[in-house]
Amino acid sequence: MSHQSLKKDQSSLAIVTGGTSGIGLALAQGFAEKGYEVTSVGLGEMPKNQERIEFHPMDVRSQESIKNLLKTHDHLDVLVNAAGAIRREEELKPEVFETIVDINLNGTMRMCAECRPLLAQSRGSIINIASMLSYFGGGLVPGYSASKGGVAQLTKSLAIAYAVDEIRVNALAPGWIITPMTSELRSNDLRNKAILERTPLGRWGEPSELVGPAIFLASKQASFVTGTLLNVDGGYAAM
Repeated sequence: MSHQSLKKDQSSLAIVTGGTSGIGLALAQGFAEKGYEVTSVGLGEMPKNQERIEFHPMDVRSQESIKNLLKTHDHLDVLVNAAGAIRREEELKPEVFETIVDINLNGTMRMCAECRPLLAQSRGSIINIASMLSYFGGGLVPGYSASKGGVAQLTKSLAIAYAVDEIRVNALAPGWIITPMTSELRSNDLRNKAILERTPLGRWGEPSELVGPAIFLASKQASFVTGTLLNVDGGYAAM
């Protein structure tokens, strides 16, 4: 929960992009369970509103779409940038590469910039979702790899830039997590075997296993933590 004092009638608020499935949805639900009111945004089919979670359509590629969402909010404590896309092999085409970077990297920057004034009021926190491919190359996913490498550097840069507003900016770097985005890899026996053999814990992670690290980064226990990437990878990056 945000360490800043709030009005008695005002709950802490988190906005989660890409919050309609996979890691984003798990994080939205995790913040709601910790007592936050959550605005969870994304594209495609919207889940039904859940306790403390409202789902709204929003496109991180559209500045207007972001501005329209924020018009309905007068405070904000945590921004989680989990919106992401991947197009294996197709990203070798420049036009697809551009789309992936626009969603994963530029979309993260748009959200950070537009939410900064509200986060400055609460001395809030930004949590970006990076990746193991922030560290390693991906021959079939150059757009995803480049964008997630960019998210890592953006996190460090905004931690410096936003410190004047006492906004902390950190990132989670998930390893291999069971989501719709990774179903193709899990169904490929060779890729699945290679991933499990390199992961010291010997299994795929669950989206819910990112909740604890995210809650920590948003909490007063992390009040002197900014500009860091926290790996949630079962030890994959240690190998």
